[in-house]
Amino acid sequence: MSVDIGRIMAIDYGTRRIGVALSDPLRMIAQGFETISWNGEDIDFVMNRIFELMTQKQVVGVVVGRPRRTDGQESKLQQDIDAFSQSIFDKTGIRVIYWDERYTTVIANRQMQEVNISGANRKKMVDNMAAQIILREYLEKNRTSL
Repeated sequence: MSVDIGRIMAIDYGTRRIGVALSDPLRMIAQGFETISWNGEDIDFVMNRIFELMTQKQVVGVVVGRPRRTDGQESKLQQDIDAFSQSIFDKTGIRVIYWDERYTTVIANRQMQEVNISGANRKKMVDNMAAQIILREYLEKNRTSL
């Protein structure tokens, strides 16, 4: 992503829920935005919502979590994520950057536990929070000095 100003969207892709986080236009803050619940089959529903958000929020870049196993090998979910990412590129022309998302769900659960968010509420928020962690790590790694 060569554009230095504009929102970045991070996506934590799952077969039941997809977490979405957005940066501010200056890419200083990563904020959890939405969790898209779906049945794992109606990908058109998911894609329509993603494209709607990208348009509304003027997204110029997309980071998608790449789930690798602890041994570094690709997960079974990777083919679905590759097709999902290709659809984003085909529709918008924005290339998706993959980000190692190992342990983001564990970190998100731990952070919510530390602030006493209950198990039921935690389950609803974990994917959104995982996307926020992915985005925060991406922004920190790619922040340029002023």
